[in-house]
Amino acid sequence: MTIPALLEERGRRYGDHPAVVDGSVRLSYAGLAEQARAVARGLVALGVEPNDRVAIWAPNRVEFILAMLGAQCRGASVVPLNTRYRGHEARVILERSRASVLVVSNGFLGVDYVAMLRDSAGSAAAADGMIPGLPHLRAIIDVGDGSRPDVTTWTTFLELARRTPVTVETTMHVEPDTICDILFTSGTTGVPKGVMSTHRQTIGVAETWARGARLSETDRYAVVNPFFHGFGYKAGVITALTAGTTIYPVPVFDPVALMKLIERERITVLPGTPTIFTTLIHHPRLPDFDLSSLRFATAGAASVPETLFEQMLDVLGFESVGQAYGLTECIVATQSRVNEDPRHVAETTGPAVAGIEIRVVDEAGHDVPLGADGEIVLRGELVMVGYFEDEAATKAAFDRDGWFHTGDVGRFDEHGCLKITDRIKDMFTVGGFNVYPAEVENALGGHPDVIESAVVGVPDDRLGSVARAYVVARPESKPSVTELTGYLRSRLANFKVPREFVLVDDLPRNASGKVLKRELRDPA
Repeated sequence: MTIPALLEERGRRYGDHPAVVDGSVRLSYAGLAEQARAVARGLVALGVEPNDRVAIWAPNRVEFILAMLGAQCRGASVVPLNTRYRGHEARVILERSRASVLVVSNGFLGVDYVAMLRDSAGSAAAADGMIPGLPHLRAIIDVGDGSRPDVTTWTTFLELARRTPVTVETTMHVEPDTICDILFTSGTTGVPKGVMSTHRQTIGVAETWARGARLSETDRYAVVNPFFHGFGYKAGVITALTAGTTIYPVPVFDPVALMKLIERERITVLPGTPTIFTTLIHHPRLPDFDLSSLRFATAGAASVPETLFEQMLDVLGFESVGQAYGLTECIVATQSRVNEDPRHVAETTGPAVAGIEIRVVDEAGHDVPLGADGEIVLRGELVMVGYFEDEAATKAAFDRDGWFHTGDVGRFDEHGCLKITDRIKDMFTVGGFNVYPAEVENALGGHPDVIESAVVGVPDDRLGSVARAYVVARPESKPSVTELTGYLRSRLANFKVPREFVLVDDLPRNASGKVLKRELRDPA
């Protein structure tokens, strides 16, 4: 029940069977275990100790997998960073986690990540490390274009690993309850919270998901969901490793390139957000490709069109489709039953998975009747152990009986399947990515012409939802949409930038002064 033990066992069991296929790179299970050990030795040479944090800021590619597994073999916790982050967003997480090593794909989509990180320090930050203001960061390893002379290239790092004695014991400190990863989620306050999971929990999530998908060594899994997200990381990479499945990293969603990959490599498993499937279903070149190898898909992380799963079966040709419900604190809590009716799949996320208890409760914590809405609370072995160095937030998330309060609203149907109906928290998803209004509102608050703002999610046919910002401007000014958009794009990932800006004189409030976002979501 540890990542290094899993790698060793799978290396022996599957040997030359392909583990990762990334373009011209084809890495066997035995080779994956060997190279992960090499990365662990390289991290030892850089001074990484057990329980340190190793951050990864890169798209889906074989080096991400190797860096992640190598860090976990060393006993370090992996801290993934969203590739859409700007410098300030990444800096906040690197500060909070005190990561000692950053693995970055510099130049991905033309972005100089290292430069963004340096620029985010400002002129006042002291040069007390590789990056001003980040004294714990001792090394930056670039798996990207290698154009910057101030970072270590992946090739140079592997050479360092090769020179490090093989006798160095890299996995002796890894136990099932060692912290395996810290996935940062902003929460409704906009302050990053690091969700901690152990090796036991991460593998447990993966095995649960693999059972639901009936994965095996004959499957070929195209992982479109980002590795920096729990969906692509735990329900993707680690899940595939538990089943001996071959992983095909997909760094960006290009529908034609994806259909070519499916046809060429005979892809069988393709989970993703609803946006991916609706794009393929309506793509004019869909008839040009043979997608008959597709076997299983899960669509989640956003609202689902009523007929989507029927179209996935009838138009894309999947044999089986499903939904699941989870969140960063518990990556998988429910899964659709095998061979479930597609209409029912569209309406519910399935029953609780093994090892998870689910209740739907009212404000007093009492169970609500069947079919009634209430807050979803979870308890079980797959729920996080807590928030990184944040005892107050951890205590607030769990009640005295150990139930984790999700902030999501849902109901059980007569079949014991969970339907998500709303969110207590303000968070919404854009194309599968979480957006926390407080973070966007805080950024808008820095604009000199903005007095106050309120951000809500509004429905969108393609992305599930998008952000709309209601802005109260200073009386003597009237900032334009172009100005506000440009201001936020330099500070936030593009999916967080509102699609619409509405200038208002004031915001609706209740008697206590709290902004009534429900009225903003539905002005009628």
